Amino acid sequence: MDAAEGDQRRLISSGSPFEAEIGYSRAVVCDGWVFVAGTTGYDYTTMVMPGDVVVQCRNALATIGRALREAGGSLDDVVRVRYILPDASDWPICWPVVNEAFREVRPAATMIVAGLQSPDMRIEIEVTARLTRA
Repeated sequence: MDAAEGDQRRLISSGSPFEAEIGYSRAVVCDGWVFVAGTTGYDYTTMVMPGDVVVQCRNALATIGRALREAGGSLDDVVRVRYILPDASDWPICWPVVNEAFREVRPAATMIVAGLQSPDMRIEIEVTARLTRA
């Protein structure tokens, strides 16, 4: 944990080997904000990428949810989400999954079509959350 001018900066890892290899954190907590890195659909227990985009979407949201819980929050704290897909036709079949995750909090959202790091990655999700204080 690094401290800067009295503010705490905390790094959260999902245990992915890519974090160390590439040089990033799954999430960074700073001043009540949580910035979660682009997260793909790996099953980190098996290090297998499922072929189905809906399963990848669920896995990505589960990984994001774990990072947010470690930060002291949940998916309910998400204020911004970015969905990145190489194939726009995969997006509509993911809608029920993202609606289930965000239907109550309705964060600002953007879907971008772009290539991802590996051809087996069919969706990447990045969120920003604001931790609520009780």
